Amino acid sequence: MVGNVAELLRQTAREHGDRRALVAPALGRELTWAEFDAAVDALAGGLRARLRQGSRVALVFGNSVEFITAYFAVLRAELVAIPVNNGYTEPEIRRVLADSRANLVLAVATAADTARAAAQALGDAALEVIEVGSDQWRDLAQAATSGQSEPAESADAGPEVVGSAPGAGPEALAVLAYTSGTSGEPKGAMLSHRALLASIESTLALDPAPVEPDDVVLLTLPLFHLYALNGVLGPLVATGATGILAERFDPAPALALIEQHRVTTVPGAPAMYAAWATRADLKHTLASARLLISGSAPLPPAVLEQVQTATGLTVYEGYGLTETAPAATSTLASARVKPGSIGRPVPGVELRLVDETGEPVAEGDPGEIQVRGANLFSGYWPDGSGGPGPDGWWSTGDVAYADEDGDLFLVDRRKELVLVSGFNVYPREVEDALLTHPDVVEAAVVAVPHPTTGEAVKAFVVPRPGSALTTEQVIAHCEPRLARFKRPTIVVIVPELPHSIIGKVAKGRLRAEEPGDEIGEETA
Repeated sequence: MVGNVAELLRQTAREHGDRRALVAPALGRELTWAEFDAAVDALAGGLRARLRQGSRVALVFGNSVEFITAYFAVLRAELVAIPVNNGYTEPEIRRVLADSRANLVLAVATAADTARAAAQALGDAALEVIEVGSDQWRDLAQAATSGQSEPAESADAGPEVVGSAPGAGPEALAVLAYTSGTSGEPKGAMLSHRALLASIESTLALDPAPVEPDDVVLLTLPLFHLYALNGVLGPLVATGATGILAERFDPAPALALIEQHRVTTVPGAPAMYAAWATRADLKHTLASARLLISGSAPLPPAVLEQVQTATGLTVYEGYGLTETAPAATSTLASARVKPGSIGRPVPGVELRLVDETGEPVAEGDPGEIQVRGANLFSGYWPDGSGGPGPDGWWSTGDVAYADEDGDLFLVDRRKELVLVSGFNVYPREVEDALLTHPDVVEAAVVAVPHPTTGEAVKAFVVPRPGSALTTEQVIAHCEPRLARFKRPTIVVIVPELPHSIIGKVAKGRLRAEEPGDEIGEETA
């Protein structure tokens, strides 16, 4: 039985060694599975000679062959990978390095100076930053053939980790993934090899499977995010399919890659499909695709309909979290795709909806999603706090309801509820109402303090280009659609909303925004 994610690569290289593994069109570069496995072996040997088992290696990369090689090398060397957004600022990288007590940093050239500044600010002279392509990088790959095969005795593996087994084996900590929570400091979710492998197995057990051996898969989602790292790359490596690498998403070039390389599986985010939905050439450029997938945020039903109408293909939507490694549900598990639905639990994952007391909700009522399965994380770094309970269930903080067929529909994040005079207001419901206005292209709702009701609803609205939308019109539009306590009392017209790298609206930044000049107020 496979106990280390990197063993999937070894198996695939043995079975499909001469097949294409990774293609980086921008660099004119290709690797077969045998070449990829050999590159991972070389780097893993150097890392093993340098660090003790269980040491943590921060990976500050964009989408590249080097990132994927370094990731699997870290796992093969029985170390812990810490994927880091290569667009992070020095303070952001410093927080991750400090919290994780990273032992080494591997970084792409464009992020290396920022990573060095972060390491220097910590005052840890032993924390080295090795830049891709440097002499130190080449030395790592050569260490395995220069007699340095034993781990360095002086390397510090860091604090004892509770909740994830040390050393080798399926329960060993494999990835420390920092979650982009809606509030507070990011926390490191501890993901064992067992959790990552279980999620890959669940994904591949779907029918149709998102990745099959003959597939050509677009890799444009950021690989430092777990959706792409284990939800897409993991199944790709397990099946021996081919990955087409794009450093970042750009609508027209991404479609050109799909057409040129005859891509069959397109994992994406709502922002990708929204950017493509109105293109006249969409059916032609997606002619090779057999499967379109969306995740990381809710896919607007209007975008789903536009893509379906333009191409004849549906978009399968999934739901998951970093802590579920990441897959939890998918419309691939449903009898049919329903607009707005996140589908049903993927194979191997149990799911239930509970009320505030932890009891199952009545049929059709919304409740907090709890999940149980081998794919769950081992708690938050470093003490295992916040992980699954003694019975294996873990509360996601998300609220959903199930329809008569058992298909799930997200209502909202429990932590984002707006409590108006004791009544729960789900921001998603208000946002959906706002989006029915023909001149509203995007909307986000947050809670703001109110002197009499405790909290009130504040809406940020992006108008259709060229429209003369007013706050009064937005408020009037909500009157017949929402109960009085649910209606926005403050509306801010903005040219755009802030988004995270994976397309989610960054509501934390909206909460910090000062109201602009165009504000409409209504007494709650």
